[in-house]
Amino acid sequence: MSKLRTSLPIVIGLATLQYGSSSILAQMPDETRGFNQVVRPLLSENCYPCHGPDTATRAADLRLDNEREARRVTDRGEDGQILLLQRVLSTDPDEIMPPPEAGKSLTVAEKKMLVDWVESGAPWKQHWSFMRPESPPVPATSGNQWCQNPIDTFILSELHRQGLEPNPAAEPGTLARRLCFDLTGLPPTLYQIRDFETSCNARGMAAAVNDFIDELMASPLYAEHMSLGWLEAARYADTDGYQNDRYRYQHAWRDWVLKAFNEKMPYDQFVIEQLAGDLLPAASLWQQVATGFCRNHRINSEDGSIPEEWRVEYVADRVDTLGTVFLGLTMGCARCHDHKYDPISQREYYQLFAFFNNVAEHGVGPNNGNSPPFIELPASWPIINEADDKALVPAPVELRAARKDAGNGLQRPQAGEPNTVMVMHDLPQPRMTFRLLRGQYNLPDTSEKLLPAIPTALATITSTSPGNRLDLARWLVDGKNPLTSRVYVNRLWQQVFGRGIVETSENLGAQGSLPSHPELLDWLALELEQSGWNIQHVQRLICTSATYQQSSDVPDEKLRSDPENRWLARAVRSRLPGFVLRDQALAFAGLLVNRIGGPSVKPYMPPEIWSSISNNTYDQDAGESLFRRSLYTYWRRTIPPPTMVNFNAAPREVCIVRTEVTNTPLQALTLLNNVTFVEAARCMAERIASPENSTDECVVALFELATGRKPEAVEQDVLRHSWQMAHRYYLEHPDAANDLLAVGESPRVSQIEVTKLAALTNLALTILNLDEVICKE
Repeated sequence: MSKLRTSLPIVIGLATLQYGSSSILAQMPDETRGFNQVVRPLLSENCYPCHGPDTATRAADLRLDNEREARRVTDRGEDGQILLLQRVLSTDPDEIMPPPEAGKSLTVAEKKMLVDWVESGAPWKQHWSFMRPESPPVPATSGNQWCQNPIDTFILSELHRQGLEPNPAAEPGTLARRLCFDLTGLPPTLYQIRDFETSCNARGMAAAVNDFIDELMASPLYAEHMSLGWLEAARYADTDGYQNDRYRYQHAWRDWVLKAFNEKMPYDQFVIEQLAGDLLPAASLWQQVATGFCRNHRINSEDGSIPEEWRVEYVADRVDTLGTVFLGLTMGCARCHDHKYDPISQREYYQLFAFFNNVAEHGVGPNNGNSPPFIELPASWPIINEADDKALVPAPVELRAARKDAGNGLQRPQAGEPNTVMVMHDLPQPRMTFRLLRGQYNLPDTSEKLLPAIPTALATITSTSPGNRLDLARWLVDGKNPLTSRVYVNRLWQQVFGRGIVETSENLGAQGSLPSHPELLDWLALELEQSGWNIQHVQRLICTSATYQQSSDVPDEKLRSDPENRWLARAVRSRLPGFVLRDQALAFAGLLVNRIGGPSVKPYMPPEIWSSISNNTYDQDAGESLFRRSLYTYWRRTIPPPTMVNFNAAPREVCIVRTEVTNTPLQALTLLNNVTFVEAARCMAERIASPENSTDECVVALFELATGRKPEAVEQDVLRHSWQMAHRYYLEHPDAANDLLAVGESPRVSQIEVTKLAALTNLALTILNLDEVICKE
């Protein structure tokens, strides 16, 4: 014990010399926030594995995630010593915590944090995400003309705390492009850019932005873009996965998502219908279709599979998806044992499991088609209301007459194709639910039958009816749940800024990242709830903020002080997703087909990719199906579209709400050689090429088509030189010119000389690969 007592003043002295005498906690806005920002993450990372919620691995019967239990070691004992500090500051390998065998150790700074915390009375607060958001005071910004709405006051307050100032506003053309990508996933037309610039000059940026947002949100293109992110989170695919990976017909659920976003469905209704639409009074056909969300999981049809084993896997998938998508918690960590970090016991996991355990499903799927329960749909039914037909806007680049849709832009199921969708339908008599030992389907603990319930750390369901999915869904959005609104606004923020206010958008629990702007997160969450769960209200707040409208220029001093742009002193510059890059190329080329909904399509893909690992062959579509938005691309789980996964698309095996962004040589090879991009480059060249146009006119037109601006003189010189080099090459190699122009199935419509068109195609392909084109500025 003498070692313990002598080590305390030594370490405190070292820490004081290195970090000064001021308490780290004292620098936080309040002590309890300091606990959540500083102390709890330290305890979670280093102590919770042995002294956390998991009863199976808990040592010394001590919990440090619980205030009452933690007081045993944070308060002074009868001998006047504080056990936590004795253990943490010890130099004895038999006494020090964390023990050497844990592979963890505390730095001097971390030990100083614990000393500060204990000396200040060990103030405690529940984990921030488990407490209901409270309306924070909006920071005062008197005399500052930069702020456009309360978002900016929160951002500016933190910028000043970090010694930073915001960037000036982006140029109107840049902002128009940014808004289009963030709200529709497509680039603006030249007309839209010029009109926006004119509006900014005539009426001011704020009025122009508001009107432009109205225009973009009114378009079904907005619904398609919003749907894409939800499909990834909902693990939507056109096949079942696993080894057989047989096909299914689930596109009607995708159509429901499109319809919901197009009709601006409130988020609370959006949640309820997907989790329990079938349980609503007099549930409509659409509301039943909505529950396909719960059936988007993989289904095994392999010979010899044990039905009950796989049925349990499907139920577990629903629990995990619920946790990730709506609660931002890693529920799966409690399937085999109590959660090691968050207050979710294994028993509570299986109480959640009970909500989804009554589906009338078989664990092993059929050879092909949908697994029961499913419903049949009418042979033809509208995806959007007739009143909304007029909102179908033309493609960002108008289609050639030969490719225009003669109908109303709605995709219908093809004749003879099954029109069913997998849905939720409960058994008349609920299945009994038990805790499964080690998560194994055949090891139920039959000593206790579990009824549906939610973790006590969150809240309780107040419904007097038997617990069912409808009770669960309503609890998620009842205004008392501390997580649902935070989780969703965090992902809306992530969608435009590339990173959520909580970077780990899939995990707002103890092991997740801390929010960079916690008060702003709570303010946005309450805005969502108090606006009637209006998704577009939150998006409008974000897009009309000065924070969003900043330039993305990176001054050297900001790069040094905030290299990751955590504090948002500049706009985010990021590479566009693969879905958007493909759609953008089709739009520039005039190839993009605006049809809404319907079955998935099979655009260009090397057929050997399928045949090399399975007995299936890839039957590529023809005609307009080659040029529909990437949202509708056929998604085979075991072999997802390479154009998408090369750019970090989620594989859709399980629920994923955050993907990493990488830059690799394979991406450049895709953009330079993929049939879609080569064909798009040729069609771009055909659009601007004519015998009357000079080379310089063609060069300028191509550049302006892709970037929305005219090239500067030095840029024009480089582009002209590139065209001249390519033209000389094709004059010497006319067969290469013909080969290049033969790529793709769209017919050639230009009558200009082959070598000139090939050189322009080569130039267009170069322009499609410019950073300015493949990135959102």
